[in-house]
Amino acid sequence: METLSFFVGVIGNIFSALFFLSPLKTFWRVLKKKSTEEFDSLPYISTFLTTSLWAYYGFIKPDGFLIVTVNIFGITFQIFYLSIFLLFSPPNMRVRTTILVAIFDVGFVGGTILTSYLMLHGNSRINVIGFICAALNIMNCGSPLGIAKKVVRSKSVEYMPFLLTFCMFVNSGVWAFYAVLVKDPFIGVTNLIGFLLGAMQLVIYAIYMNGPQSSKEEYSLLHEDLLLPPSDTTRSSEIERV
Repeated sequence: METLSFFVGVIGNIFSALFFLSPLKTFWRVLKKKSTEEFDSLPYISTFLTTSLWAYYGFIKPDGFLIVTVNIFGITFQIFYLSIFLLFSPPNMRVRTTILVAIFDVGFVGGTILTSYLMLHGNSRINVIGFICAALNIMNCGSPLGIAKKVVRSKSVEYMPFLLTFCMFVNSGVWAFYAVLVKDPFIGVTNLIGFLLGAMQLVIYAIYMNGPQSSKEEYSLLHEDLLLPPSDTTRSSEIERV
């Protein structure tokens, strides 16, 4: 069983890493234009928040190595993305980004880790941090629902690229299966929700895949969140113009 769970976790790491890499096309555009244009830093601030707490959860949880590795990878890329935002965003966006990073990525993350370290021990600490991570992911469930609503309203799947939608669906399923194997309800609940939302998006895609396409500049569905695993995807999806 341990061998199977490790193998499934490695697959989950690979899929999650692809999600963390998904905004690279957008940031390559930012680097070329030396401007963040109308892009928002909030998704990357949010992802840094959740990946930091999930990494801490994996660190304090027995056999949480695979949870730590994928989220350390995610943290690294969020730092890269946010650094570019601070370098090339207009003054008002730079100030806003700095304030939000200080409040959530430094204050909230640091305060949560410090408080749990000083006041909680053993399973209590693991359960509290796991609950916070799961709650943050569930709060992001509105993103895929909003995208689905947009597709139904426009009768067009231009805002829902099939490959990324399918990968999110598979990624959630892999981490949900991993959670069953290691008996982790916090990873399991969030990724089960992500899996069901992914299935819903694929059904909607199948219904509207032959719908009209807009002549506007191409849009891509990128990782809003990733609140990625083990928070999957609950769901890191963001509409960004690329």
